[in-house]
Amino acid sequence: MPSDLRKELKQQRPFKNLAHEAYLSIQRTAAILQHDFESALKPHGITATQYNALRILRGAEPQGLCRNEIRDRLVRQVPDVTRLLDRLEDLGLISRERGGDDRRYVTTRITKAGMRLLSDLEAHIDRIHDAQLGHLDEKRLRILVSLLADVRQRT
Repeated sequence: MPSDLRKELKQQRPFKNLAHEAYLSIQRTAAILQHDFESALKPHGITATQYNALRILRGAEPQGLCRNEIRDRLVRQVPDVTRLLDRLEDLGLISRERGGDDRRYVTTRITKAGMRLLSDLEAHIDRIHDAQLGHLDEKRLRILVSLLADVRQRT
């Protein structure tokens, strides 16, 4: 009997092995979850990675963070964090300030406009997460979180 993923992808042949099926299942699930999330952000003119950076900076208030600290905390790695921050600054959602003694050190902080945007999005994003994962009880969610952590630790 074909797996649910094989049916969903209209794949005729079996997967090479169970690990291959698990990998593709993770990728397919992530793509579906990400699409819903990005669709909610699009009307606000930001991407999922920009949203992630804003949330990181909100959590770092009031001291802010340097570019590398933001880079290290992002859920999805990006090749050019400076450009990511440039776009957020152009939108007025963050501000950057050079350090006193070391002019190379730039502290990035979220602006009031960035805080308002996150506040405006919060309930909508919560509804999306609930629609995507709310059907799983706490025990199953903990198992899922644990399994995914195990996978990440091996990579």
